[in-house]
Amino acid sequence: MKQVEIKSIDRKTLSKQVIDEIIQLLTTGQLKPGDRLPSEMELMTMFNVSRPVMREALTSLEAVGVVHRKTRNGTFFSDKIGSKPFSMMLALSTGNVRTIIETRISLELGLVTMAAEKISDDSLKKLEIAIEEMKKHTDDYRSFDRQFHEEIAQSASNPLLEAIIDPLLNLFDETWDQIPGHYRNPEKTLQHHIDIYNALKNRDPIAAYTSMYTHLNYVRERVYKREREKEKERSDHSSR
Repeated sequence: MKQVEIKSIDRKTLSKQVIDEIIQLLTTGQLKPGDRLPSEMELMTMFNVSRPVMREALTSLEAVGVVHRKTRNGTFFSDKIGSKPFSMMLALSTGNVRTIIETRISLELGLVTMAAEKISDDSLKKLEIAIEEMKKHTDDYRSFDRQFHEEIAQSASNPLLEAIIDPLLNLFDETWDQIPGHYRNPEKTLQHHIDIYNALKNRDPIAAYTSMYTHLNYVRERVYKREREKEKERSDHSSR
């Protein structure tokens, strides 16, 4: 195990700062792609943080492909981290909900526009199947929702953008998991996906762009609403 130097982190800071410090191990050259990180307990001691904070940081880093965990062997930086600069940027943005959702909107609007020009009948069938599954599983449609968006990304036929969308959706899933169920509207979400599908089926880039923006802007409003309420809860708690 290589010896690394890590500065202690204040108790009041959260997993985002732990993530920044772990990324620093790479950017300063103390550790390299493929290297094993110190154990979870060692990291907790080095950063002076609790186990939940450390696990949240490592889970976020794993979601965007910066690290991977091997059972009984520890946590390692990904071997090809040098070829995944977008994953690094996402890791640094972990915890910044606005950055994550705005990046997703910017990327997916372009993807759906290109998909409208290139999508195959086979991909359209896969989108139709995903929608049917969403109808059947209104209580837990996340995996089919994700399949829908991933198929659109693949239909854009751009390997670089396709590689970017996967870690972004991973990170967004983590963010969305923190949003209580009553903030979601399965019926409206389903209709949004049907509208996107119809635009793609008609090979209409403008309608596809508009439908995707309507959907993602709705998601953004739900996420922001929850963030505002969380800030108010924290403010009310601290004023007691």
